[in-house]
Amino acid sequence: MPSHRKVPVVIIVLAAVIILAASVLITAQQRVGAEGDSSLRKALEVMALIKLHYVEPVSVLDLVQNYVATGTIQGMMRAVKDPYSRYLTADSFNEMQIDTSGEFGGIGIYMGMRNDRITVISPIDGTPAARAGIKAGDIIVRIDGKSTEGMTPDEAANLMRGPEGTEVVIGIERGSEPEYLEFNLVRETIHVPSVEGKMLEDGIGYIRIASFTGTTVSGLYEKLHELEKQGMKGLILDLRFNPGGLLTAAIDVVDEFVTGGPILHVAGRGGQGKRTFYATSEAEYPDLPLVVLVNKGSASASEIVAGAFKDLNRATLIGTQTFGKGAVQTIFPLYDESGLVLTTQKWYTSGGHSIHLQGIEPNIVLYNPGDEEMEEHLKQMQKEQQEEAEHPERQRERQEESEYQEEIEDAKEERVEEERVEEEEPFQDLQLEKAIEVLQAKLQTEQDKAA
Repeated sequence: MPSHRKVPVVIIVLAAVIILAASVLITAQQRVGAEGDSSLRKALEVMALIKLHYVEPVSVLDLVQNYVATGTIQGMMRAVKDPYSRYLTADSFNEMQIDTSGEFGGIGIYMGMRNDRITVISPIDGTPAARAGIKAGDIIVRIDGKSTEGMTPDEAANLMRGPEGTEVVIGIERGSEPEYLEFNLVRETIHVPSVEGKMLEDGIGYIRIASFTGTTVSGLYEKLHELEKQGMKGLILDLRFNPGGLLTAAIDVVDEFVTGGPILHVAGRGGQGKRTFYATSEAEYPDLPLVVLVNKGSASASEIVAGAFKDLNRATLIGTQTFGKGAVQTIFPLYDESGLVLTTQKWYTSGGHSIHLQGIEPNIVLYNPGDEEMEEHLKQMQKEQQEEAEHPERQRERQEESEYQEEIEDAKEERVEEERVEEEEPFQDLQLEKAIEVLQAKLQTEQDKAA
């Protein structure tokens, strides 16, 4: 009996809230106009996605109030109080799809800002830029006749990217006494290498995963087989400065080295939709001695891999505390080709541990020169992000791309540049040296057992 009375009341209340929200949004729509992210249709679509999928409950009235106060979807997102959930414009959404797919039409260069000028960090081997002779340190001053002065690297990248087979003219300055050069390049499909590898010493292989994209798993397989042919007896897997990426790619990487047990656990709002991802029995390298390098720049998918290896006692972790991002984001395309990134689940390591805002402590804690400064900077940024999420009245307007991603990309670019510049005192990678030492000891132990 009581249930028959409650249902109509609930329906009436919900209907009233929806009508109120719609009427307020229509008023706001009339005030701010119907362009861009101010459209009523998009606001309602985003609101519905948040209510249905966000990992924590969010008040409809809070969403409406924030939208009315700012007239933007970004403003509405303040009610979510999550630094990892964000609205993406059509351009930003397209860039994210490119980043996660690992390929795009372009000329093949890494670039960044140096002295307020767009500078080539490194050409990608085998691409039009590399074949044409573009070099690290070249300053890009024109793209198809348009000056790059005042451009951001993202804006320059958008101009250089395009359909395969189309042409683009790049004007550069080279040298201390600038020489102007022009390169007529034909765009190709560029495969961004997220995996790099080489043989070190005494049968020790080294593989670095820069991010987890759609090409990571195939790239890992290829490098592992190459190193195996060269006599690899043990492996160092470098996840430093890896900001994460696709959850599925991280799971597949772990699955290549373990044959049983859980890899990670995920759960949605209120613990609903719990799911555990288990290792299969198809690992090609279940017994390969393994050491994993991590630091404060290792986040998200990197931490899934590191956490699984640590909890399953499959590898020795060396480096510094990881970033601490134990949340899963889902990307939702919107009707106008923009997108919404929402935290939809929380994840836990193989052993059931939450690493969110805490990170993973390596088995061997060891700092490289400069790590302390970088770690303090990222800790402060992480603290500011959390404060902004918990106190929206203090929240500044964020850029579409997260500040964390930009910081990690800058650090990666600086590291690549440092490797290409001869310094009076070469950088000493203490963590890598320790990894080699630990792996040599593992190999010696295996050899002693065999004897």
